[in-house]
Amino acid sequence: MPETKKPASPAVGGLSAERLKRLDRVLQKYVDDNQVAGAVTLVLRDGKPAYERAVGWSDKEAGRKMTANTIFRIASQSKAITSTALLILVEEGKVGIGEPVSHFIPSFASTTVAVKTDSGINMVPAKRPITIRDLLTHTAGISYGTDPQVASLYEAKGLGPAAGNGWYSADKTEPICETMERLGTLPFVAQPGEAFVYGYNTDILGCVVEKASGVPLDEFIRTRITGPLGMKDTRFFLPAEQRERLAAVYASDSDGKIVRAPEGSKGQGHYVDGPRKSFAGGAGLLSTAHDYARFLEMIRNGGALDGVRILAPRTVELMTTNQSGTLHSATGLGFGFGFETVDRYGAKGMSGVGAFGWGGAYGTSYEVDRLGHLVNVLMIQLMPNATDIQQKFSNCVYQSLVN
Repeated sequence: MPETKKPASPAVGGLSAERLKRLDRVLQKYVDDNQVAGAVTLVLRDGKPAYERAVGWSDKEAGRKMTANTIFRIASQSKAITSTALLILVEEGKVGIGEPVSHFIPSFASTTVAVKTDSGINMVPAKRPITIRDLLTHTAGISYGTDPQVASLYEAKGLGPAAGNGWYSADKTEPICETMERLGTLPFVAQPGEAFVYGYNTDILGCVVEKASGVPLDEFIRTRITGPLGMKDTRFFLPAEQRERLAAVYASDSDGKIVRAPEGSKGQGHYVDGPRKSFAGGAGLLSTAHDYARFLEMIRNGGALDGVRILAPRTVELMTTNQSGTLHSATGLGFGFGFETVDRYGAKGMSGVGAFGWGGAYGTSYEVDRLGHLVNVLMIQLMPNATDIQQKFSNCVYQSLVN
């Protein structure tokens, strides 16, 4: 009697439904093992949802389950949106990519660098002015001020160790440009253009957006990006009446199990009850998986979505191709104007050449894979995060891609 072959599972947008069930099991295991309180995932293929799940708890102690419209602190995922805002102004001729930052923030006219020597730390002048390009690629030499050679100086000015983990400003009672003016008086940790140094670069760009446009950063993002794209849940601070939509923050303990994070700058933050004065372009936004996926689909689509154009296709190419040579990585990853780029297959798991993405300090991550026509978004709230959920999420998506 001939063998009866089991029919192949149908593919949803080219992703095997049977293979995607592996991702269901992986996500649930993180929750069941008490490594992650909950997660929301969304995968788009050619702009259409191919996989969407909400697992676990938005707030375990309160008994609130995770839902598709849960709101998350996206931290450094803010950087891509602020970089987009800056590049809108480049397209309008109000900012130049090679323009010195000091044209907008005077304290950057004569910056200094803290150089380690055998006898200690020397402060030397920067070899050249810091430019907008340096900030977009994180090659300005500007860190978050937690480096040993500058930490005490930054702390004394309300930055570095005095700002949560360095990047946090939701509790500040001053506008971001006042903070960035003060930053310009502090020493940086590398010469402009000589190293990839992750830090306040995009917060500075947020101030440049304010200076060049004449409106606060939150208003510019709302009127020029999130509003036109219908991203109604992406903002810097959450209205009090929506408090229960915001997921709680957890932390990995020494055993890799979750504990509720404390209140304050290194935990739950001030995103509902804060002073609402500081719009930090580098790490301040809140969003949902659906909203952020819309933003990414606009980028994947060459700067436009549903008849709304935000950027020109050539500008998107600048953002999503390597603009920093080997400064970010010598192993096949680059950094464009706001995104990490994949320049060699195998440099980042199964991500295809031309893929781009990044993540946030609270554990969120995302990727756009042009070869696979994919947008992948993973939302969790775990800081610090001792899990490998981001990589396993990515692997499970790619292994399900069958055509």
